[in-house]
Amino acid sequence: MAIIVEKPFAIPIDKVVASLDSHSQLGLDREVIQQRLNKYGTNEIPQYAPKKRWRILVDQLLNPILYILIAASILAFIFNDVLEGIAIIIVILISAGIGFFMELQAVRSLEALRKMGQSKIFVTRSGKSEQIKAFEVVPGDIIILRTGDMVPADARLILVDNLLVKESALTGESAPVIKQTGILPKHTSITDQHNMVFRGTMIIAGSGKAIVTATAKHTQLGHIQQLGIEAVEERTPLEKKLNQLSKWLIWLTLFFAITVIVAGYIRGNDFLLMVETGVALAVAAIPEGLPIVATIALAQGMLRLSKRQVIIKELEAVQTLGATDIICTDKTGTLTEDRMKVHAILYGNESVDIAYTTEISSSIKENLVFDTIIRASVLCNNVDTNANDAQGDSIEMALLEFAKYLGYDPLSIKGDNPEVLELPFEAARKFMATAHNHGEHIHVYAKGAFESLITHCDFIMNATGIIPFDTKSEWHEKVNILAGQGLRTLAFAFKETQKMPTSKTIMDGLTFLGIIGFLDPARKDVKATIDIYKKAGIKVVMVTGDHPRTSKKIAQEVGLLEMNASPDKVLIAKDLVIGKNPNTTLVKRLLNATVFARVTPEQKLDLVKFYQNNNHIVGMIGDGINDVPALKKANIGIAMGIRGTEAAREAADVILKNDEFTAIELAIRQGRVIFENIRQFVVYLLSCNLAEILSVGIAASLNLPSPLLPMQILFLNLITDVFPSLALGLGKGEIDIMERPPKNPKAPIINKRDWYTIILYGLCISLAVLGIVAYSHLVLELPTETINNMAFYTLVMAQLFNIFNLPRHTESFWINEVTTNIWVWGAIVLSLVITFGVYLITPVAKALSLEPIFMQQLILIVLFALGSLVLAQLIKRSTLYFFDKTRIG
Repeated sequence: MAIIVEKPFAIPIDKVVASLDSHSQLGLDREVIQQRLNKYGTNEIPQYAPKKRWRILVDQLLNPILYILIAASILAFIFNDVLEGIAIIIVILISAGIGFFMELQAVRSLEALRKMGQSKIFVTRSGKSEQIKAFEVVPGDIIILRTGDMVPADARLILVDNLLVKESALTGESAPVIKQTGILPKHTSITDQHNMVFRGTMIIAGSGKAIVTATAKHTQLGHIQQLGIEAVEERTPLEKKLNQLSKWLIWLTLFFAITVIVAGYIRGNDFLLMVETGVALAVAAIPEGLPIVATIALAQGMLRLSKRQVIIKELEAVQTLGATDIICTDKTGTLTEDRMKVHAILYGNESVDIAYTTEISSSIKENLVFDTIIRASVLCNNVDTNANDAQGDSIEMALLEFAKYLGYDPLSIKGDNPEVLELPFEAARKFMATAHNHGEHIHVYAKGAFESLITHCDFIMNATGIIPFDTKSEWHEKVNILAGQGLRTLAFAFKETQKMPTSKTIMDGLTFLGIIGFLDPARKDVKATIDIYKKAGIKVVMVTGDHPRTSKKIAQEVGLLEMNASPDKVLIAKDLVIGKNPNTTLVKRLLNATVFARVTPEQKLDLVKFYQNNNHIVGMIGDGINDVPALKKANIGIAMGIRGTEAAREAADVILKNDEFTAIELAIRQGRVIFENIRQFVVYLLSCNLAEILSVGIAASLNLPSPLLPMQILFLNLITDVFPSLALGLGKGEIDIMERPPKNPKAPIINKRDWYTIILYGLCISLAVLGIVAYSHLVLELPTETINNMAFYTLVMAQLFNIFNLPRHTESFWINEVTTNIWVWGAIVLSLVITFGVYLITPVAKALSLEPIFMQQLILIVLFALGSLVLAQLIKRSTLYFFDKTRIG
């Protein structure tokens, strides 16, 4: 059954109860409950199931480079090269193992964040009140709502008593909603359905009774969750680029292998020998270390971020953050503190802005009108000041907090002024009043909506005393100015009498005191972070369900908008229909806007799709149920760990455990560093592998002794390729990494300048290897085995020196991000120790065909290897005018 009750907010409550075959006083009968459980199912929304362990492992193997490595290992076994086959399998297992354990750690962290247990709710069944688990609620149940309860299902309100509900997780509205029971028009939006309560929202004050109209996936929350399930997740930019590079390398590898096999066979060589040689060249062409190093670099990024309370659920998400160029963020709780605070006070002819950073002057505190307003805010207040963990309306909490900030003692004030009468707040009248004993007099304090309260005010208190209230129109204008600044306003009034008032007379002849303006203040750390984003070329867009004036005010405070920003920077999303093909005018408006207010979950999803269709990498920050579809669809979804709903955390790729907005900047910085490190070691790996292919191919075509054997190639790719590349992947990055624009999402991981340097470095290393082969063969006339060993060691050292070719041409050759990276020096030492150390292990030395090397030969090896570095630097620096002044190597 798709909809249990059609638009219950527009139907009289007695008809809603009748249509659900229930009773507003007695509730449902026992026999009906089981029937409805069978018909509608339990009140549970299908959650995003944690990723299975086997699925995590399988995902690690879905890599085109691993495909060809698996094929190479199979061919190695076919040709009885058991050691080579085993070595390739070890490469595959290392890469998959690292990725598996890092992602598994993220899954476990997420599971630890999940809320344990089920919330409970009181219901009336068969005329009796009982407490049941939330998933047992069925349509037609009469639920009892109390302060602190989480609403278990969508329900139409029957009775309310000062009921205030926090709906920010569902609608994005920061202010609590005052509930009532009257009928509403059929076109009323969810943000204005004040006679309804919705699953996932919280009761923060008062009490009420409601009849359940929808459960499980039929609720508003369930509808939003379904949008999230249907949203197709985007592949990460790194995944796309590495796959693109891998496919290109596969075709290149097949080309080399087939060319060698066909050419050799035509020249009369043994076919099987040529196939084996082709496989060796395939192994040389494919950078076996790439999956390992990319995985370890991403894993290192995950570990660094986890120390800063950032959980990355999948490895590639780290780099996606670095490619992000638009961040869509919620307002409430993300850019703001998610709690109301006093922001301004207007009284008499005075206006005081509250900064909470500078002390309010004693002259203001001593002002009688100011003092009376503060006392009114404490006494006309229903928050229990005796409770250690006081709860209640966020406005009343803010008033007590402000009084304490000024040095008042609310507990003492209430003790000295015992309450004798209260006129409670009601949605219809929009004010409340309390009467208190004060010596021989009765003091009455009232607070409420300005337009409702001033009708009971005949006087106004100012610096000269109490005078007739003849300036109501001027105060109307003052209130409108505050509202225009995005503040919620509350008016205060007072009177002193000797006669005990009644509920009918308590509001007679009041004296107007002034207005207090409230705001959910911006988080202090946000502005500096947004400034960093601007320098980094990242646009931050506020997407909120809140009021446009409030949204604009916060956007100005955090630096998203200039104080004199044009009106078209703030759009009310409900007036926009984005659709699949928006016209040119609408596209320009959307791309120009910085704040979108009154946004529904569907529109958040549409906005993310719009940015993606316009070639942007989108990060979405959210914490509420209403953010789920957009979090899932965005290239990178970021949820809050403490304040975020479980649904938001499940849908996101990144979770901020400490809810700090600044942690996102750290994550983006780390992502950029990782991408740059990956780019560097891809250049390094491909140039080294190109040198191996050219050395073997050219030597064979010139009938020179082979500089490399198949097992030596694999050894090089596992040792001299992997350790330096890994060291590059562990680099901390360049200082100005956050002062550059994001990478073009369409640009490949290796650009034209990178290919130039790959070819340059590969040729220089090949010349060094071929040079020592030719010199040893033609001049020294050494044995073939010795020539092979000298070429092998030259290639090892030339590849290790190649790492110093990678820094930007604008940097010093001696002091740069490579030479100052201690991991690089460690990798070089380790690679040399392993390379020369394996000679002492007889089985390995035999497998690699290694023989003793004499000092004179070692000197030649070092000279030729250094020559490759010197030659590469000379050519690189002398040809820079062909390219722009960005990084070429």
